Amino acid sequence: MPSAGMRQCIRDVSVYLIFLIFISTLGPLQFGFHLSELNAPQDVITCKQESVASDLASQPDSNLPQCIPMTETEFAALSSMFVLGGFLGAITAGPISTTYGRLLAMRITSLFFVLGSVLETLAGAVPIMSAGRFLSGVGAGASTVVVPLYISEVAPPKERGLFGSLTQVTINSGILITQTLGYFLSKGSLWRIILSVGACIGLVQGIGLCFVPESPAWLAAHKDPQIAIRTLQRIRGKRYSIDEEIESWSGDKGIAEEEQLLNSADGDITPAPRRQSIASNKSQKSIPHVGFFQVVRDPLYQPAIIAVIGIMFAQQFCGINSIMMYSVSLLSGVLPYSSAGVTILISIVNLVTTISCAPLADKIGRKACLLLSISGMGTMSLLLALSLRLEIKVLSAISVLGFVGFFATGLGPVPFMMASELVGQEAVGATQSWCLGANYVATYIVAQFFPILNSWLNDRFGGKGWAFFVFAALAALSFAFVGWWVPETKGKKDPDEVWGRTRRVD
Repeated sequence: MPSAGMRQCIRDVSVYLIFLIFISTLGPLQFGFHLSELNAPQDVITCKQESVASDLASQPDSNLPQCIPMTETEFAALSSMFVLGGFLGAITAGPISTTYGRLLAMRITSLFFVLGSVLETLAGAVPIMSAGRFLSGVGAGASTVVVPLYISEVAPPKERGLFGSLTQVTINSGILITQTLGYFLSKGSLWRIILSVGACIGLVQGIGLCFVPESPAWLAAHKDPQIAIRTLQRIRGKRYSIDEEIESWSGDKGIAEEEQLLNSADGDITPAPRRQSIASNKSQKSIPHVGFFQVVRDPLYQPAIIAVIGIMFAQQFCGINSIMMYSVSLLSGVLPYSSAGVTILISIVNLVTTISCAPLADKIGRKACLLLSISGMGTMSLLLALSLRLEIKVLSAISVLGFVGFFATGLGPVPFMMASELVGQEAVGATQSWCLGANYVATYIVAQFFPILNSWLNDRFGGKGWAFFVFAALAALSFAFVGWWVPETKGKKDPDEVWGRTRRVD
């Protein structure tokens, strides 16, 4: 059930806005979907066994091979293609969305999802499936950059934290969907149905984006402020005052006065002198967008880049993917469920906690959520390490569920929304690309080296759980970094106020 804050927020916004959010967040949902789509049916896909699920369905007739023989190394390479594609999508999406608009970038991602999923579904060999995974990864990486941007620019200012958390909610929903499908369809050739669902979701998103407008903030900065005003008023509803948002675009009251003219009794006709005034104001106030490498070289943006990269490394180095990606083997015998059941249970806890804690970022602040999340995950890592060492199964179960729950309170949703709040609109795209690029690098490091580190430490010192002492230490370092370097963005009207500096006029 949605929280009281979320129910009130839904009542306060227009149905049209809810539609925009739903269609746009299908992109992050695809990220979660493709991230875990190979988890449950891995052994079936690689020909190791015919089924990893209960016999609930018959094998359909197909000319495609029932499975694709591959070694562990080949499967690891196949899985990593998604991460490589995601990295490419993340670093290119920002400049594209800044130059050509958020809407075009989202439409391109839906195309990548459809093409990638079709290749995966019809693959009869590892190279073809790898190509499909790579294309799906490009779409997923780009979506996790563009969608938080779009949501932050179309959501009402007071509810941006709540709506921003929907990115993580839909990622978790995608994980839950694919793991549930995997539980029932990991048999024979039915695993291809799991992969084909990704193409269907991409098609739905592509059609839905035909009815979605461009971001008003992007229109105001790059095109016509008059169109931006009309678009924003349409999103908010006729009775909603948009004066304050319009003033934040221009830095003065010129566009706010234009909005009053547009809503006057004379209808939609704007006097020509005012149109010229607004166009002149736009040319004077607009700042050229900042590129991917330029944002790192400019001292104005360097603190923000350090902050977002640090937060993203903290997100992964606190160990969430050691649970989400290796829970089947790690928790075997720990909980009284099958491996597939354990994975679904963890995903449900993650999703429910993310939804329940969605209003926290707007209530206690972004930084407070991060610190709460990091301290909780560090504590749970320590408890999990001790419980695995001492073989206390009940404590292990509680620690794992608490670990996932604390991740959802802050480190899950907050990094994605903060990247768009630490810099001005002209540098948001490039900053989001650095943010997601760092996320993919850190994800790759954990995915590749956690099993190696875990095995080495367990063999070196004996027993299990030693790797989680490492994660507990990394959580302590992350807590110190966030507490010292990362500013609070809640309630701040612009990046200058966030960083406590005088507004730059050049």
